[in-house]
Amino acid sequence: MILIIFNFAAMLEDKNTSKTQLSDLGEFGLIKHLTKHFNITHKSTVYGIGDDAAVLAFEGDQCVVTTDLLVEGVHFDLSYVPLKHLGYKAVMVNLSDVYAMNATATQITVSIAVSNRFPLEALEELYAGIKTAADIYKVDVIGGDTTSSTTGLLISVTAVGQAKADDIVYRNGAKESDLLVVTGDLGAAYLGLQVLEREKEVFKVNPNSQPDLDQYSYLIERQLKPEARKDIPELLKGLEVKPTSMIDISDGLSSEIMHLCEQSEVGVHLYENKIPLDPTVISTCEEFNLNSTTVALNGGEDYELLFTIKQEDYPKIKANPNLTVIGHITNKDQGAALITRANEKIALQAQGWNPIKNN
Repeated sequence: MILIIFNFAAMLEDKNTSKTQLSDLGEFGLIKHLTKHFNITHKSTVYGIGDDAAVLAFEGDQCVVTTDLLVEGVHFDLSYVPLKHLGYKAVMVNLSDVYAMNATATQITVSIAVSNRFPLEALEELYAGIKTAADIYKVDVIGGDTTSSTTGLLISVTAVGQAKADDIVYRNGAKESDLLVVTGDLGAAYLGLQVLEREKEVFKVNPNSQPDLDQYSYLIERQLKPEARKDIPELLKGLEVKPTSMIDISDGLSSEIMHLCEQSEVGVHLYENKIPLDPTVISTCEEFNLNSTTVALNGGEDYELLFTIKQEDYPKIKANPNLTVIGHITNKDQGAALITRANEKIALQAQGWNPIKNN
């Protein structure tokens, strides 16, 4: 991964590499070419790619549907994001939302808009990442669309999942005295982005430089190739714990906590000293002169799960290394607050990613 930084521009400039223009295939030929290796694995997929619409049957389960749009120049920069990683990440972004509903992801559709600077070989790389994600997470690719773009690359993935009605978890179920729990660790994806942006600026000044990014491998992987927490719904079911509310951390911990509080009409006390940080995050924050708590609160793109549980379920999860209790739910009148290491109470603000404003 580290050695293919700035790979897309280099690929386009390589005169020795044969490139196939998309116009040579046409829309339906392109779709057929890019999706010929996708297989159907779920019984709920009655019919996938090849007709006007896919046909699904869930045999009594409830169906959950989510979609996300990734836009070049807004959500990703192809000067340092390999297309295969981008395809993988586009799937993860959506599967994470399905798992945040305590559901099982079963199908996805993939739609893309591309400009004429993209040859077929570039899209093959993109779809190789999509197929890798579909194979690992066992989801069927059942359709999508392709069209032209005048602004670069756009990717829209829709994910479909299923769950028993009693298993689905919403954002609005948190109650006073519930515990606030997070999976994994936070802040690494944001720092990975900062490292890549820094190296991009170095590359502009000296295109012959080869960055040594080994010490940042974990951070860069969290940015370029995140993993959705498919394991958590299965883990919680095995522990006989059903969250009272749940959301995935895509826009930043502070923003997601505020969403839970607003939807559930509650307050929260979040404890700074409980926020899980990887050692690499702490050392890189020192290098970049950043506050690690601020990074964890507002960085985003962690794709961990944030949820609440009843206090009586704490003994079931307390020894699990995947889960960390970081706070508790309070009365709405107490608001959402960060309790600092100095035991000061500071009002939380949703300062994470806002897709509508210029970040």
